[in-house]
Amino acid sequence: MTTLLVIAKEPRPGRVKTRLTPPFTPAEAAALAEASLADTLHTVARTPAARRVLVLDGCPGPWLPPGFDVVPQCAGGLDERLADAFAGCAGPALLIGMDTPQVTSELLTVDFADCDAYFGPAEDGGFWAVGMARPDPGLLRGVPMSTPVTGAVQRERLVAAGLRVRDLPRLRDVDTAADARAVAALAPHGRFAARLARCTETTGRGR
Repeated sequence: MTTLLVIAKEPRPGRVKTRLTPPFTPAEAAALAEASLADTLHTVARTPAARRVLVLDGCPGPWLPPGFDVVPQCAGGLDERLADAFAGCAGPALLIGMDTPQVTSELLTVDFADCDAYFGPAEDGGFWAVGMARPDPGLLRGVPMSTPVTGAVQRERLVAAGLRVRDLPRLRDVDTAADARAVAALAPHGRFAARLARCTETTGRGR
């Protein structure tokens, strides 16, 4: 069975979802980040897994459901932090972020029987998921992060290593207010959609 990893930042104002400000305030952006993270973690909690791990920058809060091991992120760039997350896994592992609250248990239930890696592209050119049957942290180190070619470079790393890669559906990350609206529409009954509705109803922002 697969280890499921979630890499995340503690949802504190001014530290998360800064591209949502404006139109939202830092406190509202943090609340949206918390809702996104909570939706993601509860989906992972419902998904069969050998182990569930939150790789966290910061401290856990009441948004963390039971059943997770919490480990701190290492120092360094995002590529180093992703690599370090895989370094702690002895068997098959799939890593996702906190920016796709529309993710489902079905998407996260992966089987490495006929592939060596999974790759989930994001609409902004990055990726929302990456998994390996035999985790190799070196396949993530040095990949340029937060660029329009991040996903393409990461996928090519996997292919160049001789891995058979299976692609997951393309998902949209929550970075901007437009992203937030689009993602909330895909998961209208989640915590994220409810939080976005409260923010927009009280202030009119994000419409």
